[in-house]
Amino acid sequence: MSPGSKSDPCPREETRLAGRKRNLRLRAQMVQWIRAFFVDQGYLEVETPQLISAPAPEMHIEAMGADGRFLHPSPELCMKRLLAAGLPMIFQISKCFRKGERGDLHLPEFSLLEWYSTGIDYRALMDACEALIRFLAERLHGGATISYRERDIHLGSPWERLSVRAAFDRYAHLSADHALMEGCFDQVLVEDIEPHLGMTRPTFLYDYPAPLAALARLKPEDPTVAERFELYIAGMELANGFSELHDPQEQRARFEAEQQQRTAAGKEVYPLPERFLHSLSDMPEASGIALGVDRLAMLFCGASRIDQVVSFTPEET
Repeated sequence: MSPGSKSDPCPREETRLAGRKRNLRLRAQMVQWIRAFFVDQGYLEVETPQLISAPAPEMHIEAMGADGRFLHPSPELCMKRLLAAGLPMIFQISKCFRKGERGDLHLPEFSLLEWYSTGIDYRALMDACEALIRFLAERLHGGATISYRERDIHLGSPWERLSVRAAFDRYAHLSADHALMEGCFDQVLVEDIEPHLGMTRPTFLYDYPAPLAALARLKPEDPTVAERFELYIAGMELANGFSELHDPQEQRARFEAEQQQRTAAGKEVYPLPERFLHSLSDMPEASGIALGVDRLAMLFCGASRIDQVVSFTPEET
């Protein structure tokens, strides 16, 4: 049989897959230690459906349709319904799906770690996130310092906590409020600010402007900002967390505003997640976070592209 015939596997593909073996082993160890961390602290591991009737109608997230339903972009809505049902501390590692996301840091099918705890706010959640990543570094690399892209990242306390307004004042050519008014907030954040975040120690970028609250609670003492943060290490966004909004009327109003924005932009308008909205009145005060498992694996494997830490990319299946 001649080399490269259709009956033979492609030698280059097999070599490429074999080159990921070290990373896949390290990723598997990382996932096992994630589970150990949460189980040891009394969290319950849950599993929610990937096929749902309606996603959160966020302007910049495109859901994948599937036979009249949707593959979830995040397990968030179902996990919060479990909080409302009386489960106080839960976590999940789940496959998630978002249309049109592909790049060095993005896949249309990816893995998220989400965890939720009642009775804490977003600042306590930052502490928990810090403890998790330091725990993983100690188990996987034997210490509180990791090297990524020829930089030493020190994971010992304290991590930098930088407000969004302060970050724009420090690194951007305009304020956060002006960036929002001019419609360039995300562009300025990505181009001017993110390359400076978490370069020697991790950075929590916190207190996002209220229009970007999504499902987060507004800050009682300053309702112009939301109790929301994102975690950056070596310029890479790893997590998004917040104190949860549990007012069903306010959340419905936000969702309806997002639907209007999607309509104006010519995007698909998703139905409202009514079961989730109905459950909010029973949900206690809580905080939750979504952390990218693939990106975390990149960090611990020293990988520059997300392709290097998954078994198969979409182009290889």
